[in-house]
Parts: sequence; structure tokens; C-alpha cells
Amino acid sequence: MTSQQTDPDLKPTRSGFLRRLLPGLAALTAAAVMQQAHAGTVATPPAEAAEQHTTAPADAAGFALPAGMTRGPSVEGVTEYRLENGLRILLAPDDSKASTTVNMTYLVGSRHENYGQTGMAHLLEHMLFRGTPTLRNALAEFSRRGLAANGTTNADRTNYFASFAADADTLAWYLQWQADVMVNALIDEGDLQAEMPVVRNEMERGENNPFQVLLQQMQASAFRWHNYGKSTIGARSDVENVDVGQLRAFYRQWYQPDNAVLIVSGSFDVSATLAVIAEAFGPIPRPERTLPAEYTIEPTQDGERSVTLRRQGGTPLVAAMYRAPSTADPDFTALELGVDMLSDTPSGRLHQQLVRENLAAETFGFSATLRHPGYVFFGAVLEPGMDADKALSALTGALENLEREPLQEADLERSRNKWLTGWERSYANPASLASSLSEAAAEGDWRLFFLRRDRVEAVTLEDVQRVTAAWLTPANRTSGRYIPTDAPRRAPDAAELDVQALVADYTGRDEASAVDAFDASPANIDASTQRETLQLPNGELRLALLPKPTRGDRVEARMVLRFGNEDDLKGLRDVSEAVADLLHHGTQSMSRQEIQDRYNALRASVSVDGGGNTVAVSISTVAEHLPAVVETVLHVLREANFPEESIEEYRKQMNTAIADAQSQPGPLASRALARHDNPWPADDIRYTPTFEEWRAGIQALDRAALQAFHERFYGAGLIEFSAVGAFDSEAVRDALRKGIDGWKTAPAYTRISDPYRPVPPEKFQIDTPDKANAVLLSALPLNVQDTDPRYPALVLANYLLGGSETSRLWNRVRVEEGLSYSVYSNLSVSSHEPAGAWSIYAIHAPENSRKLERVINEELKRALEHGFTDQEVEEGIRSLLNYRKLGRTNDGSLASVWLRYLNLDRSFAWAAEQDERIAALTAAEVNGVLRELLKPGLFSTAIAADHAKQKEARK
Repeated sequence: MTSQQTDPDLKPTRSGFLRRLLPGLAALTAAAVMQQAHAGTVATPPAEAAEQHTTAPADAAGFALPAGMTRGPSVEGVTEYRLENGLRILLAPDDSKASTTVNMTYLVGSRHENYGQTGMAHLLEHMLFRGTPTLRNALAEFSRRGLAANGTTNADRTNYFASFAADADTLAWYLQWQADVMVNALIDEGDLQAEMPVVRNEMERGENNPFQVLLQQMQASAFRWHNYGKSTIGARSDVENVDVGQLRAFYRQWYQPDNAVLIVSGSFDVSATLAVIAEAFGPIPRPERTLPAEYTIEPTQDGERSVTLRRQGGTPLVAAMYRAPSTADPDFTALELGVDMLSDTPSGRLHQQLVRENLAAETFGFSATLRHPGYVFFGAVLEPGMDADKALSALTGALENLEREPLQEADLERSRNKWLTGWERSYANPASLASSLSEAAAEGDWRLFFLRRDRVEAVTLEDVQRVTAAWLTPANRTSGRYIPTDAPRRAPDAAELDVQALVADYTGRDEASAVDAFDASPANIDASTQRETLQLPNGELRLALLPKPTRGDRVEARMVLRFGNEDDLKGLRDVSEAVADLLHHGTQSMSRQEIQDRYNALRASVSVDGGGNTVAVSISTVAEHLPAVVETVLHVLREANFPEESIEEYRKQMNTAIADAQSQPGPLASRALARHDNPWPADDIRYTPTFEEWRAGIQALDRAALQAFHERFYGAGLIEFSAVGAFDSEAVRDALRKGIDGWKTAPAYTRISDPYRPVPPEKFQIDTPDKANAVLLSALPLNVQDTDPRYPALVLANYLLGGSETSRLWNRVRVEEGLSYSVYSNLSVSSHEPAGAWSIYAIHAPENSRKLERVINEELKRALEHGFTDQEVEEGIRSLLNYRKLGRTNDGSLASVWLRYLNLDRSFAWAAEQDERIAALTAAEVNGVLRELLKPGLFSTAIAADHAKQKEARK
């Protein structure tokens, strides 16, 4: 629903270049599918609940349970408790992370909506943040207290969650709020009307994504009767005409303790937390109503179905959807692995038979984890001009040919390792674990999280082959074409499962031993970190190693290579980026698949982000494998050989990405402003090309140029490495020395400067035909460095202006006017030289562009004229410092910040000093800096919107 800003020094590393352009099908699969395809369950009936829990005088840990609370099953560090009113509580303590996450999951989603009520579950999620009689604006209060909070809705569940730096008072307050909003949400008519444009704006944002629309229409075709065929966000007519009385009735029916699962993970005192939960939720009575029975079963599909979508802009797609069993079904695990084996890049047969054969630019697949029988999905992204019919025929032919071309054991092991690595990362991270338990509860029971791991480990190739071949059959397909068949072969009937019986005796494995708590204060981070510079024969290696206990012995590591200068890199912008993106496509001794298999075997996730004169590597793995992963990464960096076929794939994928960006409001607006502030010649590494120049640069790439760049620039000389988590420092040092030994020395590194320059204000009106959503983006250049005495006040001024859910822009634009689902201001200031930018961003409906501009300008003027109040500043300081504290509890963020500090010769003493300076700020200081630096008349603004809709609004 919303996002939070954290410490400017604690930003995550960027993902790969391709992913920034076409969220790699991260935007296509992940974002859309998370919206459309998660799972949930109905509440356990009271009789069953009584059978599963027995009253005990004390918890297994030795402390007495609060009155009215019983202890249920416990699996590998996760323990269930239950109150007499039916509320289920899952506690997963983990002191290795100095943060706490709370997730309240209600087992109600869009599948529970009746005729005319589509979108009601999602709308209700929004409305709960609007308030209760005792707290009218929950998001604002979360922001004041430093909670990274949000809410999401999907087909089977709605959840509300928050992460914060571990603090007993904050935990108690948030649990009390959850209890309050469970029974006292106002759902006021005025609030509903104010929130309606925000929800409509979110709906329009989804309508801008052709894949998301195609996915929903294919679901509607595949599910004729079950509500999985309806979009979670709902029909526009239902949402816009929703009856507040029906919405309140929906809330009273489903938002009850017997239909909820409360999850607390991370660092907290178990006994004290149970006491707070009992005090907050215990007085809520068990409801007298009985939840309605669900008896709609989607019949087995009896023939191919097809969907064709036509819209302006974007890139061609072909897809195939197959109905599938529910997540709890043992066959689903086999099918899920089969889907991954078929769609993997580069080993999967979709990639081999479509991308390698020049029928598609990219292929993908995923399995929807749902409470009831759901679906699996495969797709291909095409370059403009590719034959869609031929691509779709090749796609379905590859999928429905498993009896003649069986799956292979090597592919199963590859997918199994990838799945288990993801599971381990979730289990080791408190916030991810809470989310995973929420999804498992929505899929039938939280213990499925562990049971599914066991199934993945045990599944055989015979199981995967049998199940995948049975479900991927023409009669069970919904695609972009209809193909008549004389003798259709039907998929098996999907069984309805008694999930409670399935998990009743499941106990999991022995609990992992508890890990020690870690003090995430700047002083302790500095004291615990081993910082050193190793002078090697071929260059300098800077290290920041922070060994600390973690659940599952996870470790996060970062590495950066620096080389060359701006003159060296003239005319090499596209080449430098392509080299970084294609590093993992093969070396002198390892194929792309072998590299991927090596990482899977080491339970590692590795990503590369590069361009210009730096290349950065992000690593996540387990302690025992970190040295081997480091050696493999250095091998790849040294020996990459850029196969011709990978370069051709890269061209196709970039072409589709650029074509997609040319039709999307966000990329169009941001590129217009970037080119307006573009003083560099075309061959300069800092130059921002037009889309046409960009495409021409990609088409001009060849293997010789990539190899020449790699040979010239990649090498030792200046390498920085950081690691945070459970690992052996000396073993990591040895792996680094071994991997760097004998590597040639790269050209000497000089940072490429990007100094402040005044930019004349300009306004850009960009037409985006047929786009339901519009983007406003404004930017103001700043002559400020982060060592400037004004910097802390500037950070807080931005936070109060548009950096949080209590900010001026948020309250006016979203809460009061309902003009935007997402509005914020952002501050970017260099650590190296006076240079920065202040930007404002808002998505909105095209017909509201003029009003949005006016409202934003009014808020900027009001802030300058009247300033921020003492109370705003005091609350902003507390909130901002809490977010900075929360950021330091994340191992990946710590590793990234250490990498940055190595380059700047800083330590976390710098962060502590910034905290102190922020804490000491006064309203007079903040307002003084605001008035000195915020110049509304000097902003350049780009508005990308459908001009026809803007004109209609002006009539």
C-alpha cells in the first residue's frame, strides 16, 4: 500500500541494469502476481480448534501463560498460541536481528466477495488506516514512531504488518492498535469518499500494465465460477459505487479474532509479549456469527480457451495458463518445480526453444500459491515484429511435449536448490519469515511453510514428470489462441483437502539453537567490524568484515571493483553496462548454466550492477559457503567470455525494455528531466541518450567491444569488500587473496565527478495515449554536500515535506484531496562534492493533473511562509531517528553501507554524529534551511499523461 524512507546511508544496492528498465519480468510477474495470486483459508471451526489445543499451566519455556491462553503446536522455533476468542498467535523469536515484525493476517480476500462487492476486501484494507475513534490517522502515527508499516490484500487474505527497531513499548503500542482496529474501525462515509480517488488511482496504475490486464483477463477465462477469476482490486463500478453499510457489514463479518492470525517475529520478550497480547485481544469476545460455507468448485476445464488483448504501447506478449491444484496438495510441489524447470533461464526448454531460436526475447513462468485449486503461468516477451502466433505455438508445444521429451534429473536438482535457498533466506529473516507464515496460513495452515520444504527435498523426478505432464495439457490451457482438438485430454480432478488433518501430527524438525542478540548501535557496529586495507602485489583490497550471529547462519556480502576515469570511458557507456549485465553468461571454463548451478549448489544469490568505471556484486549465502562463493564470483569477474548468443539475447531484451519504457509515463518523465539536465557531450559516460540513441547503442554492441572493455578495465587495483553475518573472517580473506592473486592491475581509478550546475526551470508536457495513470515529476538542483552544516536540517525538512506518511504533501495530496496513491519528495545529496537534487513525485489520474500541480504548489508555498511547527519537528526527529535505527538492523543494508563508507573513509561514527545533529535540531533551524534552499520557481517539471483525458477534464 505504501512505502517508507529510511536512512540515506542505508539504501539497498540497485538491481541489474536490465531490471531497472523492464523490471525483468519482476514488474510483470512479481508485482502483478503478488496482487493477483496469493492464498488464504477460512477460519478453523471452534470444535476443531478445541481438539487441537489443550490447556497447560505454563509454556514449554517455563513461564506461566496468561489466563485464557493455550499453547498449540511448535515447529522449529515457531510456536502457536490461542486465545479463547479464537485468535491464533504465532511467535518466532530471533534475537540475532535487533528488529521486530508484527503481521496481522485476516483470512479474507477477494475470493470471499459477493456479487457487486468486488474490490471490497482491498478497499477495507485502505479504510482501516483511516482510523478509529482513538486514532484517526494510523499511517501518520506509524511514521511518527518509526514503524515501516504497510498492508496488502490478495485473493485469500488481507494482512497488516510493521517492522521497527526492537522496542517493548513500540511493540505494545502497535499490538494495542491492532486490537483497536479489529473492532473499532470507523469506516466513515467521509473517509470513504476521501480514500476513493486513492484506490481509483491504484486501480489505474494497474491498468497501465498490459501484462497485468492480460493476466486478469486470462484468469477470468480460466475461472468461470470461482472468484479467482476476479481481480483483487475489483471492478471499477463496484468500487466507485460501494455502499458504506455493506462495507461495514463485510468488516464486522470477517475482521474477528477467530478469523485472524497474529504473527510476531524477531527480537522480543516472549512472556511479556504474550501478556500484552492477552491484555489487548483477550477482552474481544468470540463472535456469535458463523462464517459462510464455501461450496463453489471450479469444474475441470474441458477445452482450450483464449484471450486477446489490444492496447496502445508496450511490448508483445504471449502466454499460457494452466489450472493447477491448491498449494497444500502434495502434487502442487512437484508441479511448482516442474514449472521452474521448464521456465528457467538459461536451462529451461522455453528459453532454449524460443529465445535461442529467435522466436522471443525473454521467457518466464511462475506458480500461483493459492488456498483453492489455482493455476500456473508461462509467458514470452517478444520484440516488435516477431511472429506472435509462431511464438505461442512454440511455447505451448514445448510445455505439452513432456511425454516425448521428459524432464531431466539435473534440471530438478537445479530448481530444488534454488527453491530451498529462497526458503532458507526467508526463514533466516524475521520480516520475511512473518510474511511467509502469513502466506502459509492463507494457504491452509502456517505449518505448510515447513511441510512444503520437506516435500521439495523429498520429491522425485518421477513425481515431477507425472504431475507436470498431467496438468500441462491442451484441454487445461487458457492462451492467446483457440485450437480445436478432436479428442481433448483432460487434467485430473483437483481434490479438496482437509488441511488440518494433513498437518495435525506434523512436528517438523529439531528447533535450531537460539542465536545471540546483536546490538545494532553505531558504536557497537564499529567495534564489531574488522576494518583493514590489504596491500596486495597487484593493488589494494579494502575490507569491512562484521561477523555476527544470524538465524540459519546467513551472511550478506558486497564487493565493488573500481577502475579508469572519464577520459578512458569516452564512448563506452553502453559497452560498460552490457559487460556488467553479461558477466554471468559464461567464462573460459564454465557455461552460463554451470555458473548458475554452482551458485544454487552453494545456496547463494548473486547479482551484479555495473556501468561506467565501477561494477558492484551483491552476495547472499550461508556461512560455510561464503569463501567458495567469493572464489566463484572472482572467477566470473576475471574470466567472463561473453558468448555471442548471450549478446544477441541481450539486444532483444533491451529492445523490448526500451520499447516498453517509451510508452510508460514514469520512464518518459524521468528521461525528459534527465536530458534537460544534460550538459555532457554524447560520448561522455554521464550523457543521457534519447531512446533512439539508446537503442542504436545497444544494436551496435558486438563481442569484440565487450571483450576489449573487459580485458582493459576489469582487474585488481582497487577492490572493496564487506560482509555482515555468520562467517569465518580468515577464510574469507584467504578466498579473496586466492581469487585476486595474479590478476592484472586495472587502470587507476578516478571518481567521475558530477558537480552542481544551475538548470533553467522548464515544464514538459508528455502525451501518453491510452494510459489510465499519469506521472508528475519535479526536480530542483541543490548546491549542497552531505558534509554541509545544513545537511541534517535539510534531511529533516525533506522528511517533513514529503518523506513520510505524516508529511505535508502526503496529508494534503493523498489524505485530504485523494489525488494520488503515491506522492513523496526525495532528497539526493552527494558525499563527494556539492551536488544534489530535491525531487517531487506523484502518480495521478490525467484529468487531475492541473489540480495536483496547484495543490503541490500551495503546500510548498505554505511550508515556506509558515514553516514547520515545533511539534512537527519534534515528532519528525523521533520518527526519522527510529527509521535510521531500523535500517541498521538489516544485514544487507549494513554490508552496503560499509562498502560506501570504505570508499569515503568513514565509519558508523559518521551515522551516530548525524543522529546527534538531527536530534538537536530546532524548528527555527529547519525552517531556515528550508527557506534558503527550497525554491519552487526553480523546479523543472515533467507531466506524462494522456492529453485527450486532460482535455476532457478541462471541458
